[in-house]
Amino acid sequence: MPERDLPTRLDESLPDVDWDRLAPDARRWTFSAPSGPLAALESGTPSAERAVLVPGVTGSKEDFRFVMPQLVAAGYFVQSFDLAGQYESWPAGPENLRPPGVEYDYDLFVGDLIAFLEAGSTPSHLLGYSFAGVVAQLVAAQRPDLVSSLTLLSTPPVSGRAYRSIKRIGWLDRFVDARGSALLMKLGIVWNVQRVPPGRLRFVRERFTLTRAEAHRQVMGLLSRTPDVTGALAAQPFPKLVAVGMHDLWPLGLHRRFAQKLGATIAVYRTGHSPCETAPHQLSRDLLELYATAPAERR
Repeated sequence: MPERDLPTRLDESLPDVDWDRLAPDARRWTFSAPSGPLAALESGTPSAERAVLVPGVTGSKEDFRFVMPQLVAAGYFVQSFDLAGQYESWPAGPENLRPPGVEYDYDLFVGDLIAFLEAGSTPSHLLGYSFAGVVAQLVAAQRPDLVSSLTLLSTPPVSGRAYRSIKRIGWLDRFVDARGSALLMKLGIVWNVQRVPPGRLRFVRERFTLTRAEAHRQVMGLLSRTPDVTGALAAQPFPKLVAVGMHDLWPLGLHRRFAQKLGATIAVYRTGHSPCETAPHQLSRDLLELYATAPAERR
């Protein structure tokens, strides 16, 4: 079997782990963002080339448990953090902004991510997972000087009402508000619709005990007005990757058109919405290939 198939073989034999247990050499810390304290993880040598991996709504930094060691082993310094209001970043919110804000909006998340990037070496390799991919696009469009490469992992491939385009149940979007969408999403996760292993299920259920309901609900509202910055991003010289499972929420054809508009390469895995959890070795391989194509002046 060709060596390139090794990541696939490793992903097919992933163990069920304690997702709250740190990967080797990972360190917990807290970043003081404009919206408040963000729970963060980092691994590797701080002087090395930097990669920042941002999880989505209802997600957390632990979602990259299998990816971080692969990137560190290749010589990168890797950081991740929980979005404001999510899991261990639950204290962070609009009330901490100066002046205080009213809700979790795009400006809040963009401001936090820009501050996080500026606090370390830049430009950095940036990955946004699902909703965080929308935020990462906005940051990369506004501050391209901060970005070495951009990876959009399972990111909504359409603008406007993003959930209207998802498979099978997208038609329900016209009948369900942000509160209803958040409830449906939570029930799907808690009831284990995706049939994740016991260790993973236990972790995601515990995670919901900290995530602020209003943060979840308001982000679902943001996804009903997803911005389109593909034109601005296509004009940027840094390399771009759209990484997605063939069984993602959105049809693969939409992801392919999205990648084409961005001028991005696309990687497709035999998995669903969470390749960082279910295909981490394949994803890491593709990230390393992407990072190697970044212009020298952006590394």
